[in-house]
Amino acid sequence: MMQPSPPPSRSIRFQILVRSLFILSGILLVIGILQYVYMKNFIFTNKALSLQSQILSVPLEEWMSFLKQNRDGAETNPLQALRLPDSSVAIIDQSGVIKRSWADPHHGPAPELSQQAYLEAMQPQKQRGGISYSIVPDAHGFPRLLVLQPIGRPDRPAGLIQLTTSIRALHEVLVRQLTTFVALSILALIGGLLTFLPVLRKTLVPLSTMVQTVESINAGNLNLRLPQRQGQLETDRLAVAFNGMLERLEESFAAEKEAKEQMRRFVADASHELRTPLTSIHGFLEVLLRGAANDPDQLKEALQSMLGESERLTKLIHDLLFLAKIDKAPALAVQLKKMALHPIVRDMEPHLLMLAGTRNVQVEIDTQAELLIDPDRMKQVILNLFQNAVQHTDRNHGSIEVSLRNDASGVLLTVKDNGAGIPSEHLPHLFERFYRIDSARARSQGGSGLGLAITHSIVEAHGGSLSVLSKPGEGSSFTVWLPLAPQKQKKAPF
Repeated sequence: MMQPSPPPSRSIRFQILVRSLFILSGILLVIGILQYVYMKNFIFTNKALSLQSQILSVPLEEWMSFLKQNRDGAETNPLQALRLPDSSVAIIDQSGVIKRSWADPHHGPAPELSQQAYLEAMQPQKQRGGISYSIVPDAHGFPRLLVLQPIGRPDRPAGLIQLTTSIRALHEVLVRQLTTFVALSILALIGGLLTFLPVLRKTLVPLSTMVQTVESINAGNLNLRLPQRQGQLETDRLAVAFNGMLERLEESFAAEKEAKEQMRRFVADASHELRTPLTSIHGFLEVLLRGAANDPDQLKEALQSMLGESERLTKLIHDLLFLAKIDKAPALAVQLKKMALHPIVRDMEPHLLMLAGTRNVQVEIDTQAELLIDPDRMKQVILNLFQNAVQHTDRNHGSIEVSLRNDASGVLLTVKDNGAGIPSEHLPHLFERFYRIDSARARSQGGSGLGLAITHSIVEAHGGSLSVLSKPGEGSSFTVWLPLAPQKQKKAPF
């Protein structure tokens, strides 16, 4: 079933593009604001300095003469001397009061500030601070540039000259500058969009390759791997992590497949092993019901055979229950005690000699180290390995060696024989349940294929290991390694 395609807004390419353009727009906006503020202050300051220079270019005597002119008669307009159209000028005395003012006909009356503002402009510290200007509205509400310049001595000015002029031309310059910047910013965004698209497409090629590879992977095709050298650190790390996950999945599927196969074989072998004695018992019962029970000899023979089959069935069930128990809780299947292994071997030596019959048996003990072991289970391990050696050696010329010696970190128990040996293809499966090299021979000798599997599980429950070395015609050697018992730490005398 095809899944609906996700909306474009969820694409990494779309999100990176949008966020990059958003960041670029933010940067351009900040640059535009800073540029506008800087240009505005720069232009207004330069204009104020220009007005200040024009005020200072007129001598103090002329300003005083402008102040003393008769208002009723003909008088000279200082704006004509300053050559400032669309402006106004005012003279303020030392008390902060406007004495005379002149204005352009289209300008309206000169703006009037508070007396306190005029007095502060005449303070010496204000004069040392540089040019003093402000933006004030005229009578019509239009903004104008106002400059206050003290005249006379710096420490004791004779008054103030207030000069205002239109800033319409300055605003036009700022608007043109702002319009130019906005147009260039839009072009930059369009150029960034056209540039980002191919760059993003090329940058995301490794990710697209990974998507295509992942889409082609399924449960039956887990051997595909993502390329790990694509020139991008993050993508390469993702590919390494994903390949590791694929390897774990492949191992899990293989382990699951092997577990299912082992379970199938186990069920088949267990069913066969259970069916054989039951079929035999059932056959003997049918014979007895047909009249053989009246013959004492046939009755005894049938009862003895059924007893042997029932004992074999009971042993098989016990072995299966023990394997289930040790698989579920290995620590509960064995009762560990701190003791040496050599007394157990010595106690079993007469029993081993009886099992060996006419075979040559050698027992060598070269250690008395203490281990954490379950004595009953270790007897079972020794007995299983020895019986296996007996089954695969010649009755008259067989030789079996049981040795116990120290190892660097534990004890080695070895059971070696000079039997026919085991082919190499059987060695990896030797400790699997119900696995037999020669099924017919094993069944004829009463084996069920669980002895070595039980031995292997018991050894692992003791924290040890079981290994085998064998070659056809050279016999076999089974070695059990068991760790030494931990030593008690002596308490410090203080």
